[in-house]
Amino acid sequence: MAAIMASITSELLFFLPFILLALLTFYTSAVAKCHGLHRWSGRTKKRRPNLPPGAVGWPFIGETFGYLRAHPATSIGQFMDQHIARYGKIYRSSLFGDRTVVSADAGLNRYVLQNEGRLFECSYPRSIGGILGKWSMLVLVGDPHRHTLLVLRDWLPSSSSAVFSAQHEAKKFTFNLMAKNIMSMDPGEEETERLRLEYITFMKGVVSAPLNFPGTAYWKALKSRATILGVIERKMEERLEKMNKEASSMEEDDLLGWAMKQSNLSKEQILDLLLSLLFAGHETSSMALALAIFFLEGCPKAVEELREEHLEIARRQKLRGECKLSWEDYKEMVFTQCVINETLRLGNVVRFLHRKVIRDVHYNGYDIPSGWKILPVLAAVHLDSSLYEDPSSFNPWRWQVGA
Repeated sequence: MAAIMASITSELLFFLPFILLALLTFYTSAVAKCHGLHRWSGRTKKRRPNLPPGAVGWPFIGETFGYLRAHPATSIGQFMDQHIARYGKIYRSSLFGDRTVVSADAGLNRYVLQNEGRLFECSYPRSIGGILGKWSMLVLVGDPHRHTLLVLRDWLPSSSSAVFSAQHEAKKFTFNLMAKNIMSMDPGEEETERLRLEYITFMKGVVSAPLNFPGTAYWKALKSRATILGVIERKMEERLEKMNKEASSMEEDDLLGWAMKQSNLSKEQILDLLLSLLFAGHETSSMALALAIFFLEGCPKAVEELREEHLEIARRQKLRGECKLSWEDYKEMVFTQCVINETLRLGNVVRFLHRKVIRDVHYNGYDIPSGWKILPVLAAVHLDSSLYEDPSSFNPWRWQVGA
């Protein structure tokens, strides 16, 4: 009997650290889960926070997969439709690993954007930061973000020589345009094309599940990120060699050259900045351009009005003896701006934003605790029939003054 008891005791002692670790993990997760509620109860013991209605979905993944399920750009998708019908335009969920409030309410979305830096701050999933870098414009908040904006504000790029060749090559065109303005890489060159192919792989990982295993899209994107940064770093070294040569007076009129000479950004900051600008400028511009072509193809009347507006501007240029567009010419593109506005509204180039609540918020009877995430869904507002008549139709004339 004594031998049996000794055996049981030794086995218990062997498993004791694992049992304690499991208990500690459970306790830590329970505390973290209730942390937001404890903060509220610590401030006021009179009531618990009145959270928006909703559901948390599956453990860990929440409702993320349902939220990200593919759907047409001109709709908000089945997930949003069902949740708005069940819970209203403001509801809570669990998305991207965080407790989240989703807003399809125009007033709350405006409130979030107006209180950026005071009540809310930019907060994208860690997988985005892992690919774009810790100095990316999408990841930075507070003073570092403002400093980077000041750097970009002081840089004024010259006009690009890239030429738009065909409608179906919108993505290639915008990549060439960004590469030219950022690093003076000419369209059609072998190095530019290799970089573009790496960028395509990189982009597939940005919008994929953050599974860093060999063969996954995220793993391939990290490899492509390293390759792209290697190209940018090599360009920086070439510029330094040119700058160190006294006889060389050549200056590249691009962001890379300006950042190296005129800003106080570190090498790592410049690398992440250029990569994030390549990402942001390419994705939004190429999608907007492709959507404009798609919508205009189905609206001949808008195409004709656009043509008349630009032919009139060209005639005035010819009378003035000018060949380049002036700021006054741009201000005369009234209907063109209407087409742009309607393309961005119906196409929803940016469907939603990632924000973090940094102070307890009370809005329209709901409490949103500090530390929660909030997703203002811009597409839901753009396609709201209470705000726009026939919201699923392409109608640029709705943006005209007095319409």
